[in-house]
Amino acid sequence: MPSTEIHPTAVVDPDAEIGEGTVVGPYCVVGAGVRLGGRCTLHSHVTISGPADIGAGNEFYPHGAIGGRSQDLKYSGEPTYLEIGDDNTFREFVTVNRGTSPGDKTVIGNGGNFLAYAHVAHDCAVGDGVIFSNNGTLAGHVEMGEHAILGGLTAVHQFCRVGRHAITGGCSKIVQDVPPFMIADGNPAVVRGVNTVGLQRRGFPEDQIRALKEAYKTIYRRKLNVADAVAQIKERHLADPADHPVNELVRFIEGSERGIIR
Repeated sequence: MPSTEIHPTAVVDPDAEIGEGTVVGPYCVVGAGVRLGGRCTLHSHVTISGPADIGAGNEFYPHGAIGGRSQDLKYSGEPTYLEIGDDNTFREFVTVNRGTSPGDKTVIGNGGNFLAYAHVAHDCAVGDGVIFSNNGTLAGHVEMGEHAILGGLTAVHQFCRVGRHAITGGCSKIVQDVPPFMIADGNPAVVRGVNTVGLQRRGFPEDQIRALKEAYKTIYRRKLNVADAVAQIKERHLADPADHPVNELVRFIEGSERGIIR
């Protein structure tokens, strides 16, 4: 394992923990309460504030601000947290905030790619393998499922959810939940169809993709209200296992508090 490298111009608080093989580049600042896992790279001018628990193999490009205090006006300095998994990439000027209420935390999973100027606000929960295109922005308390993709300049309203394997078009305005496996686009966004190409790339079987397309037609093309559409879909898929993507879609819709994008 290569040794840790800290550039002479970097400022690392004595209370911070730096893992083996991590490189802290020129003019970086690592604050108190930060734990950086091994093999991380801070290229230059990166600020990481704590308390923050950051895993291994993460890469931070210049001028990122990670673990800053919540921007929620209710926040008054209580200890709040940030957790980041392994092998994420945070490009230039990405910002990630800690939670708001005492003990609360913002959580980011593994293997995400956050492009320039992306923003993850307080108390968000972001799954594995996500992609934030440039200026993709989450307001507070947003949940984003694994392998979901935010198009460039997409803004997601607070307390919304973006389901697994969903994708949004560039410049979209998301004010309700985006169901899993779907494409949402527009201002305000509407659902345009199933994320077929994305699902194929992730290895979903063709029969499951066909079933999702049929469910999409039931919800969005047959002029049914959401409750009646869901009832029809559930009846059609009674024999399918609980982890079938159509049943996941149904559970997501039934669990929506803000309602789904139509």
